[in-house]
Amino acid sequence: MPLWQQLADILRRQIEAAELTSRVPSVLSLAQEYEVSHRTAAHALEYLRDEGVITPVRGLGYFVKK
Repeated sequence: MPLWQQLADILRRQIEAAELTSRVPSVLSLAQEYEVSHRTAAHALEYLRDEGVITPVRGLGYFVKK
């Protein structure tokens, strides 16, 4: 399984468990915490956005979709 998909699954589980309830960590934070490239972290967030799990707010980052 690709790293971006593994990270997306981790984030999805955190959202489902209500560990993430509002703002999703930034690409930089995710890349550092999970020791992946910025592109990998960005791809994971884009994937979750496309699935409707999170939503981007320009200038503020990604937020869990209610």
